[in-house]
Formats: sequence, structure tokens, C-alpha cells
Amino acid sequence: MTDTLALLPAGIDTYRQPVVYMHEDCHICRAEGFAAQTRVRIDLRDRWVIATLNVVGRAGWLTADSAALSVSAWSALLARPGDRARFSHPEPALSKSRIRAKAYGERLSEADFASIIGDTLEHRLTDLELAAFITACAGERLADAETVALTRAMQAAGETLDWGGRTVLDKHCVGGLPGNRTTPLVVAIVAAAGELIPKTSSRAITSPAGTADTMEVMAPVTLDERALRRVVEAEGGCVIWGGALNLSPADDHFIQIERPLNFDSTGQMVASVLSKKAAAGSTHVLIDIPVGATAKVRSAEAADALVARFLQVSAPIGLRLAVHLSDGSAPVGRGIGPALEASDVLAVLRREADAPNDLREKALDLAGKLLDLAPGSVPGTGHARAVEMLDSGSAEAKFLAICSAQGGFTEPARAPHRVEIPAQSDGTISSIDNRVIARIAKLAGAPRQKVAGVQLVAQVGDRVCKGQPLYEIHAASPGEAAWARSYAERHADVFLIAEGPR
Repeated sequence: MTDTLALLPAGIDTYRQPVVYMHEDCHICRAEGFAAQTRVRIDLRDRWVIATLNVVGRAGWLTADSAALSVSAWSALLARPGDRARFSHPEPALSKSRIRAKAYGERLSEADFASIIGDTLEHRLTDLELAAFITACAGERLADAETVALTRAMQAAGETLDWGGRTVLDKHCVGGLPGNRTTPLVVAIVAAAGELIPKTSSRAITSPAGTADTMEVMAPVTLDERALRRVVEAEGGCVIWGGALNLSPADDHFIQIERPLNFDSTGQMVASVLSKKAAAGSTHVLIDIPVGATAKVRSAEAADALVARFLQVSAPIGLRLAVHLSDGSAPVGRGIGPALEASDVLAVLRREADAPNDLREKALDLAGKLLDLAPGSVPGTGHARAVEMLDSGSAEAKFLAICSAQGGFTEPARAPHRVEIPAQSDGTISSIDNRVIARIAKLAGAPRQKVAGVQLVAQVGDRVCKGQPLYEIHAASPGEAAWARSYAERHADVFLIAEGPR
């Protein structure tokens, strides 16, 4: 079997990118002309994957007659130790010509986008080629018709949930605001009001917590479609991780490239959000856009452009959509990090006296607007219905029932290591830098460590004295606490304090 190599698990997590490791003296490498970063097709039984080659020197951990696979490549092939696989050059990605066409300013069709997405999902395109595609579509380079075409192609590449013609409500926040954990509250309120709201959410990519990370503190979120339907049919709603459902699967690949490039592409953002909403079977969607100097959307002009694009694209793909512009000048709630945000959610649901009022009011605003969007509702009554569901305890009961249906409720844990960060002067807090406070929470270990993050003690508008705590770093280990504290001390202006006497 000279044309095959024995497979070994490398145990290296390369996220979604399949990688194969071969010895520099491997006979197949030499015969096929493989070099570092070559795309290699690997066939094992009835499965295949295209992986990026890394060449290993004579370090001793890999022999010349074997190949090691990254976690994603090993999983894709359903490989077992000792399996022998064949290696060959893959067919060239036909969509590369369409990427070049877009780079030179041509308009692409739905078929063009479908070709690019298909090659993306089969790993026929390198990260460099994907970066070229993302760049060619960045800014305002996607026309409205192209955004519709890209949205449809992204949805068609994965599964689409069918809810039998029923009204399905959904909400989405474009992000950029730490602690803004309204989704579990909105789902509980809306489901308690008798509406259908099967919410699929994401994990954090660059933030201290995603909705799925926070919800996972309180209940299991990795459900397949059968389990999802069981929960929704029983309780009218859920809050689960969408990654297990293959909804608009190309989106994660695009995001992986977009984040390091830090591109602001209205068309791609809209296609990303709406393709997942359509794939989830949603019919009526509310989009929350926080606007603030340190939020993702920084100006009224940028918000207006984003709103226009959402509205222009939603109708052609069959979604009824409304947009809510919210205050993005500071974090929402007190906690930043999965367990801390979960505690805020529970405090609001339980109507505790010291529950964060800004989180409560924003959740009620969003739930009310979403209830108003439902067919047959009396316009303007949604907010009162939302307040009734929350204040009566119905939303709390519904949330606990949803958690139970998803696998059982768990109280959030507390971090063993905490460090207070004091004010450096007297005065009034005029702003909080969203990006810097999120960075501190991540350095403390969030979201990898569920208990880690930042607990806000003071908020915008509060008067503080020098030495008074502004916020508290929570960490799972002394090292992470010290690392976050060091960064915090170098960024004392994360809380901007207008100095002055009382």
C-alpha cells in the first residue's frame, strides 16, 4: 500500500480548518510534489476532506510512513488510529475565477456566490483566497441585489428548519456591547406570552461571552434538531447553540477571516445575520443595533445605512423585520462574562430588588417590540404584555421550564479570585469604554472560564470618590486575575471620570 499512509490523531485544535502533518521524508510528499501549505485531498473509505499540509522535520514524533490529522480533519473523516488513507491533489477550486471577477468590480449572481460557498465548505479555498473574497466584498462593495443573492446562497448551503407555516419570532443583536444579555429574558417573556421563539445563538468569537456561553452556565445548549423540536413543542421557546444544526455553515468560515481583518462590511453583516434567521425558520425578526462611540456601530450615519440594508434584504427572502436602535455608550447590566451575565439574567427574572434596571428595561423594550411584530397583535400593547409576563413571575417559570426541557437548570457558580479596581479621582463617571472593559474580562479568562469576567460596581452617571471600587475582576486562577489587573491598571481611563468636588 505504497500510495497510502497510516493516520494518527495529532490532537491539535485548528478550529474548522482541517490540517494534515507529514514528515519531510514522506515518499508521498516527494512523489506528489507536496510542499508546506499545499492543499491535499485525503480519502478514507467513503469520506474525504481537503486539508492544508504542514511539513514536520526530523523531530521524532512523526514517522515518514504516517500522517497526523488535526482535530477537525480527524472528525471529518471519522478516522480511527491505524487507518490508512490515500492522498492526492484536489481538483482546483472553480470559484477562484469568480473571486477575481469580484475583486475587479463585477457583480456576482446567486450561482457565483453558491460556487464560492461550496468551495469554502469543502476547504478548496485557502485562507488567502477567502481573505481576497472578503476584501472584495468589504465596505459598500456589495449591491443590494448581491446581498440578497449572498444571503440566499448562504442559507441554501445548510439546513433550514420548517415550523409548519407557524409564526416564528426571533431577535438578534449586532453586538459590540458587553453584558448585553437580553436574549434569555426576551425568549422567556415572549414564550410566556404564548408566542413561538426557537432561539439559536452563537458562542463568543472575540467577546467575553456569547448568548450560548451564558445560557450554557444555566442549562445544556448543544442540542440536535430532534431535541430542539422537543423543547420548542413543549415550551414554545429555547436558547441553544446553533453550531450543532448546520444553519448557514459558511458564515463561521467567513467570520474567522473577517475578525482579524477588522473589516466593516454592511452587506456581509446583513447576509450573515439574515441567512441564519431564514435558516432557523424565523418569520418575524427584531434586530437590535446598539450605537455608541465604542460599540460596533459607532455613529447615527452608520446605523442608518445598516438599517436600510437590513430592510432592503429582508423582504426578498421572506422575512418581516423591524429594527431597534439602542444606546451603545456603555455596557448593559453589571456582569461581563458567562456566569456573571447569567446571574444578571436570573436577578431580573426573579424580580430581585437590586437587579440591573438597565438590563430589565432593555429586555422589556425588545420583548415588547417583538410581541407587537407578531400577526394579530394590537399595535403598542407589546410592552405592557412583556411587563405583565415578567412582573407576574410567568417569565421566570417559563425560563426554568425551558432550562429543564433542555437538560436541567444549574445555578451560576462564583469565581474564587476577585480583585477590586478603584477610582483614581473624585468625580462623575461620564463613559465606559466597551472595548477596553471587554478586553479586561477576556484577560481574566472569559469566556473559556465560565466564572471569569468583570463585575461593574459603578455605572455611567454615578458620582465616585478616589479609592472607591469601580469594578471587580473575577478569575478562576490567581495568574489570570493578576494578568487582568495589570492590564486594567495600565488602562485606568476605561472609566472616564469628570473630576470635580461633590
